[in-house]
Amino acid sequence: MRTQINTNTGVLYKKPKLKKKDLKDYCWAYFMIAPTIIGLIILNVWPIIQTFWLSLHKTMDFGSNEFVRLDNYKYLLQDTAVMQAAANTFKYAIIAVPVGIIFSLAIAVLLNSNIKGKSIYRTIYFLPMVSAPAAIAMVWKWMYNTEFGLFNYLLSLVGIKGPSWLTNPNIALGAIIVVGIWSSIGYNMVILLAGLQEIPATFYEAAEIDGAGPFRKFFSITLPLLSPTMFFVVVTTVISSLQVFDYIFMMIDKTNAAMEKTQSLVYLFYKYSFVMNDKGYGSTIIMFLLVIVMLITIAQLYFQKKWVHYQ
Repeated sequence: MRTQINTNTGVLYKKPKLKKKDLKDYCWAYFMIAPTIIGLIILNVWPIIQTFWLSLHKTMDFGSNEFVRLDNYKYLLQDTAVMQAAANTFKYAIIAVPVGIIFSLAIAVLLNSNIKGKSIYRTIYFLPMVSAPAAIAMVWKWMYNTEFGLFNYLLSLVGIKGPSWLTNPNIALGAIIVVGIWSSIGYNMVILLAGLQEIPATFYEAAEIDGAGPFRKFFSITLPLLSPTMFFVVVTTVISSLQVFDYIFMMIDKTNAAMEKTQSLVYLFYKYSFVMNDKGYGSTIIMFLLVIVMLITIAQLYFQKKWVHYQ
């Protein structure tokens, strides 16, 4: 027994000694979570430390690195290409996240109702998630093709000349956003559908007795009780949208006139690190993105107290 002082009351009390059985339980608990913790350190924490250290260096000829302290970060803040890529990334996230979640929620609510063949519809909407991003990008690139793409062909049937979807700097980013929204609907729909099925049916029955209509039930019951699931979907969707890369890489050629208006921070990281072989500056860009993601996530965790309602 060890004597300690309660910091709140100032009263001495005796803390019970840890029993052998409890110690054994603690050891087993740490042993069971050890693979996850070790994997987290090796695959996440250590690469972050290495990336930060590399961002303090400049990659020289023949792959050597020169320690330049914070020079890369000073240059980054003055680099117009990075600022443009950051603006493109934010535009993508600002449009793709809310629109994608609204569509996912609408589909989840419809598939949670009593309709025929809803299992088939769930499978159809989820199919994009099991498809490789490269395959999705190639199919959409064909549909966006100016000469023989599906969209321009359909427009030609009504006498409209289709635009250059992927080469016009004014609309190329919007075309990629459409692909991003389409590909994320299935995953978010399944998560939201699981949250909807956790809401007790008795709440809706009580609301019907009180004379509440469909919209009143949705805004007074469904949204508040679904807010924890919605919060998870928002956080994960924001993070994934800020890391957009696959569709830009596969759909926009390097010589494309729209590249400057569509490239994201992750694409710029890839360009400097693996095309220009400037891994030091590429690491600086990705550390800049990491700070942005962390700040946005922290803000979401703070403001979730105002709109997330836990049962």
